[in-house]
Amino acid sequence: TKDIPVANFIMHEIHCSRNIEVCRYCSDSIPKSEMKNHMESEHMQVTCKCRMKIEKSLLKDHEVSACPLRPALCQYCDIQLAFNKLQDHEIYCGARTERCGGCGRNIMVKDLKEHPRVCG
Repeated sequence: TKDIPVANFIMHEIHCSRNIEVCRYCSDSIPKSEMKNHMESEHMQVTCKCRMKIEKSLLKDHEVSACPLRPALCQYCDIQLAFNKLQDHEIYCGARTERCGGCGRNIMVKDLKEHPRVCG
């Protein structure tokens, strides 16, 4: 928003009230001719693959950081799976064992990072 000289203010106000509309969802000032596009691109309800209904403009953030079906990597085997399956998978995956080359004992995968400190 710019400062408007007092002499031009009335003309500006008339122009704005004819041509600009405030969006009822986000309070942005939108040219009336663009309001339909604004509503469709920002506020139209879409359904995510997780079946959640969400505003179109919020979908990308949801897919990346909140969707239970977003891709996630197992910290033990680097397999990619849905975030909502990750915890159960990691419990199972971390409980697998691998033989330590140093002491010959079978060590749970979840303990491999700490094992060198206590090995032998």
